[in-house]
Amino acid sequence: MSSQDHPVLSFKDKIKSSWPYTLTVAIIGFVSLWIRTGPSDTVFLSDGSVRFTTNDAWYHMRTLRALLENYPHRIFFDPMTNYPNGSYIHFGPLFDQMMAIISLILGMGHPSSHLVDTVGAYFPAVLGALTVIPVYYIGKYLGGHKTGILAAILIAFAPGQFLTRSMIGFTDHHVAESLFSTLFMMFFMLALISAKERKLRFEDVFNKKFSVLKEPFIYSVLAGVMYSAYQLCWPGGSLFLLIVLVYAIFQYILDNFRNESSDYLGFTGVVTCLVSTILILPFVHPDMGFSMYYYSWFHVITSLGTMAGFAALSLIEREFKIRKINAYYYPLLILGAGILGLIITKIASPSLYSLIINAPSTVFGIQQGGPSTILEASSIFYESNQYRVFTLSKVFLHFTPIGFLASVIGIFILAAGLFRKPKPQEVLLLIWSLLILFAIYGQNRFAYYYSINVSILSAYLGGLLLDTVKWKEIDQKFKSSVKSPEDVPKAFKLIKVQQIFVILAILLFLIYPVYGSAMLYSNAIKSTGSNEPNEPWMEACTWLRSNTPDPGMNYNAVYEAPKNGEMFQYPDTSYGVMSWWDYGHYIETIGHRMPNANPFQAGVGGRRVSINETNQPGAATFFTAPSEKEASAVLKAIDPRPDKAGARYIMSDTKMATGMLRSIATWTLDTDGYYQAYWAGSQYQSIPSTRYFSSMVAKLHTFDGNGLKQYRMVHETEAYHQTDEVGYKQVYNYLYGGKIPEVDTGHVKVFEYVKGANITGTASPKEAVKINTTILTNQGRTFEYSQSTTADSQGRYEFTVPYSTEGPIAGQTQFDTAPSGPYVLSYGDTTKEVKVSEEAVLKGEEIKV
Repeated sequence: MSSQDHPVLSFKDKIKSSWPYTLTVAIIGFVSLWIRTGPSDTVFLSDGSVRFTTNDAWYHMRTLRALLENYPHRIFFDPMTNYPNGSYIHFGPLFDQMMAIISLILGMGHPSSHLVDTVGAYFPAVLGALTVIPVYYIGKYLGGHKTGILAAILIAFAPGQFLTRSMIGFTDHHVAESLFSTLFMMFFMLALISAKERKLRFEDVFNKKFSVLKEPFIYSVLAGVMYSAYQLCWPGGSLFLLIVLVYAIFQYILDNFRNESSDYLGFTGVVTCLVSTILILPFVHPDMGFSMYYYSWFHVITSLGTMAGFAALSLIEREFKIRKINAYYYPLLILGAGILGLIITKIASPSLYSLIINAPSTVFGIQQGGPSTILEASSIFYESNQYRVFTLSKVFLHFTPIGFLASVIGIFILAAGLFRKPKPQEVLLLIWSLLILFAIYGQNRFAYYYSINVSILSAYLGGLLLDTVKWKEIDQKFKSSVKSPEDVPKAFKLIKVQQIFVILAILLFLIYPVYGSAMLYSNAIKSTGSNEPNEPWMEACTWLRSNTPDPGMNYNAVYEAPKNGEMFQYPDTSYGVMSWWDYGHYIETIGHRMPNANPFQAGVGGRRVSINETNQPGAATFFTAPSEKEASAVLKAIDPRPDKAGARYIMSDTKMATGMLRSIATWTLDTDGYYQAYWAGSQYQSIPSTRYFSSMVAKLHTFDGNGLKQYRMVHETEAYHQTDEVGYKQVYNYLYGGKIPEVDTGHVKVFEYVKGANITGTASPKEAVKINTTILTNQGRTFEYSQSTTADSQGRYEFTVPYSTEGPIAGQTQFDTAPSGPYVLSYGDTTKEVKVSEEAVLKGEEIKV
């Protein structure tokens, strides 16, 4: 590669020679932004509200509003979720701070709610479009301008997770991770190139050779800044420190075998890590210990440890050269030093040692148990983590077949280059790409990272193919003949027709499939609209906010975390809302109520390691409980305070009551018996079994809570048609003698946990007694609520019923689902009507008949 095609980037770049490329990248960026903001009408609704597209997006907007109300203080501990424990927030502060600053500037210090929503909605799209810039420069310094432009085009149209996570309304930190991690790799790469071309030595530092040190130092500092920015968007950013450390080990070994100095590498690594250590220190929460999920000493130790690694590798290399030790011993010494370091860490800090040892399996390993049901944490190469069926369908969906194949070929070409004299940037790209490839094997969430690698590797391969048609010659003709935009048409005439056809063929082969996939993604989002949360969940959470008692918490306040393991002190009016963790953020951000479980997987309960463990109280154990008594015991165990239950309301939906139950049960590590094989005439089908119909989620949602003593439906949304609900009811009626209507009912149902009124009376000894009433829901649907019992030897009977027949009272649940008339009590030839007040239901009062 000529020096003209691969100049060293400096702050005095020749603008005149680079303006066509700068203009091209700018156009690509604007096209990328246009793609990402296309479905704006599905985010900005006709009533002026903004509908964000994921639960984490809603939660980011919640933390953003709290930040603006208490600026510059941000929520770190949120008692409004994971009731009654609260949750420490692992979201990095930078993403919210950037949106807050933009909102404050545009709003002249007092941004309106709509302005904040608008900034939040557009922010991921802007960050996604900006990612074009570092991808271009990385491509440029690998294979010249042609590779850079091609890489920029490919990432602009990249489909899959990178596109969806950078679309308008997807206000989550993932796209910021992609942008800042790519900027980090770009500046780290530029620092390496600059330092190596200037033949930087550590002696230059002591001799103060600023002409040699200036540019590598600036790039290294910028690399440290960008790594810190990346880490302050996601606490798991230490992944990229691992990448550069593994790269450094390989590069040191290669340099030693070639008898070259690696001082350029040591200088870059030390400066980068020192800067990142300094910048991360103010955000460390010492009480978090060495947690990798929150900003803790772990993030300081990893930066310092990586810096020490660079220094040690340089020192060992220098000693090898001074003592003229055979280079073959160098990797052995590194291995020995690494083992020794782990031994020392284990002795000094067992918790840190355990964290370091387990971190690779956390990122690169396939998840087990409950976490295996998390969609984004499943392997990209298997249909699910539970059923290991290898597939490339998800890979092709995210990267297209050609894109993924091109990336693999690019990796092989770079790996083969290790046997020649590869440039540092090529080795860095190889290690970076391999480790992210391993990461998507463990968790497909890293697909939005690998899209960067696919774009660069595909462009690298495309650049090599373009070189076969003398691209450098074409580039030189353009540079010599184009002095202004008017000269571009003349320059095209200098290119041979055969060269144009080959270039177009290469570009169409690489770009068209990616462009087509991106357009399909964008059009699909535009046509279907934002579907998370769906309309029933929006309506149910809005109803919850308006029709349930105020829990007595200041929604946007910044609360201090409890100290020394103590519980947060909630007011007596507080209560939780039980639902599956997927919906926790909606309950909090839309409903302004406190969910027991949330998408941080807090409050899930169940078992983590072994079936022999005790099932911890939480959402999984509640919804899989085989009886009302055991479910209520779970609620009481969630909140250890006397006379308090962990939840007052329960929200279920059709998915929880059908297919999602498998995932819910997986968190308990006890999935057997919920479904059974049934011969359907030509093949076996998996159908719900007795254990399923005995579960609490079925009792509530499928059976409408019929017969439960302390749970009453207070609201339901409209039904979703053609769901599995009807099929489940058909199975129940056909196989188990049921008589429930085979219709779709409310997609989301809200139940209230109450003490229940105690109806007592006497009949003949051992006589069967029944009580029933017709419940009319807010959707105009009716269903029968009934209980039956047998009088004791003295003729006494007792029912605990959850519904009041007299309607709601002020300050309590304003339910719109209730009995259409009094209870009807019957035994023998006797029939009696019983009215029940709301006070009796809430206080557990006795009603004598």
